[in-house]
Amino acid sequence: MQRRHFLASSAAAVSALAAPAVWSQSAPKLTPIKFTLDFRITGQTSPFFLAQQRGYYKDEGLDVSIDVGAGSVASITRIASGVYQMGLGDISSLIEFQANTPGTPMVQAVYQYYNRAPFVIVGRKDRGITTDFRSLEGKKIAAAAVESTRRAWPMVARKLRVKNDLFTWSTTDFASRDNVVVRGDVDGATYFHDSAVSLFARMKQEELSVLPYTQAGVNLYGNAILASSALTTQNPAVVAAFLRATNRAILESMADPTAAIAATKLREPILNEAVELERWRITQQYIAAADTRGHGLGDVLKRTLEQQVDDVVDVFGLKSRPGTESVFNRAMLPAASTRTVKA
Repeated sequence: MQRRHFLASSAAAVSALAAPAVWSQSAPKLTPIKFTLDFRITGQTSPFFLAQQRGYYKDEGLDVSIDVGAGSVASITRIASGVYQMGLGDISSLIEFQANTPGTPMVQAVYQYYNRAPFVIVGRKDRGITTDFRSLEGKKIAAAAVESTRRAWPMVARKLRVKNDLFTWSTTDFASRDNVVVRGDVDGATYFHDSAVSLFARMKQEELSVLPYTQAGVNLYGNAILASSALTTQNPAVVAAFLRATNRAILESMADPTAAIAATKLREPILNEAVELERWRITQQYIAAADTRGHGLGDVLKRTLEQQVDDVVDVFGLKSRPGTESVFNRAMLPAASTRTVKA
């Protein structure tokens, strides 16, 4: 009896050990996706980390890795090179990229993240800068060499009927931008509005003037979720799955920003939660801009995008004009009912 009991127990133990191996072999295989941010990890992109932390990507059958970016322009070349399948990048720069590489598009926008580009110039009031763009005349404005807000300035200048060289550019890198403004080396700097939170933490906001490009009547779409055309053509279901998970997380980030920032802090522990909550508060105003009340998150108005294409082609003197369907592919957007912004 004891020997039979021992043999039975041993067999049961072996079966128990073998069971996980059998289960792991039958578990569904996740599709890997490499996603590049436009810049470093902050509250601006907290929905992507909330989706990752809550397992929404895995629920959709995806294994998503998220890397820091080198600017919203660089994201396009990263995807075009095939190193990344998806990312976050500037749609005006995508228009320019497609115009310079005619033919079948290598990269397309598939979800409009910033419904309005959060482009602003922040200037020091003690240098005479007000909320009137003309107060920038003769001033020195810092910006990175290849930066979306800087590159879009000619559109503002044309709209306001002022010269492109209304002020002088001082080229700096992103990391030094706050420092040169605080020290007074320059009179102001270009920012994504939500990125300026780092400056607001060092200077009182009443000491600064914020000049949004939208205030000049320039209605540009900003950073969009981009995908390689190889992926949208060969496996559109993967793109649709990524967008469903991300859209879900965007809505939840709006409903509970604290949870979204906490998920982001898990990835980047040095973040200051209070600062990032304020950053996200600004970000979501541009994500859920007025247009989204009509067509939902992630989509665009054709006439607005057509105007943006025309402006980019004209301002940069491009030789070809991409079609809006080439720039923005809405075929994989989540259902409209799931993209509704609650009042």
